Amino acid sequence: MQGYILDIKPVKDDDLIVIILTENRIYTTYRFYGARHSNINIGYKIDFELEGSLKSDISRLRDVMQLNYQWILNPQKMYAWQRFIKLFNSHFRDIEEIDEFYFNLLNELVHMMIKQNEKRAILQAYLKLLEYEGRLHTDYTCFLCDIEIEDKISLVRSFLPAHPQCTFSKVFSIDKIKEMFEENSLINFTDEEIDYLWNILLQGL
Repeated sequence: MQGYILDIKPVKDDDLIVIILTENRIYTTYRFYGARHSNINIGYKIDFELEGSLKSDISRLRDVMQLNYQWILNPQKMYAWQRFIKLFNSHFRDIEEIDEFYFNLLNELVHMMIKQNEKRAILQAYLKLLEYEGRLHTDYTCFLCDIEIEDKISLVRSFLPAHPQCTFSKVFSIDKIKEMFEENSLINFTDEEIDYLWNILLQGL
């Protein structure tokens, strides 16, 4: 079985609770400490097996093998990747069964980040996530005053659209945001604007 590590929580004697996103499920597993174990961390993709226990509802994580990315030694890409992955853990809190979309999205993103800037690639993946979940608001109506936005636009958490005068947030042209929402394109955004959108994403999926 393969999956992405969403979270790691230390418990007694250097054991770990490990949260793993797989193709159709999110597993909470228990990993016993041992010198022969593979090194694991948040954001790693692993191949693994689960072993049931009569003493606990949590399966034991065993036979772990790390599946490397081409950019895993790039600290800048890895840092951005891990911050994005951590958001998935909060997004799926108390959820076990998931659609394969999320696993496939991360697989696709791993390859996108080989050649693309990490923040731009992750933002594009996030837009796909919002669209899949029906949360990409292409009606361009301000979520605060419920009036259509015609010219200048601002974005808040989850990329909700709003009038700049309603939120006092950074102003974008609506054509630029339409290109981002409808074509999944960030080509016309400056690095400064990308950083601003990145900080919105970090508020939560």
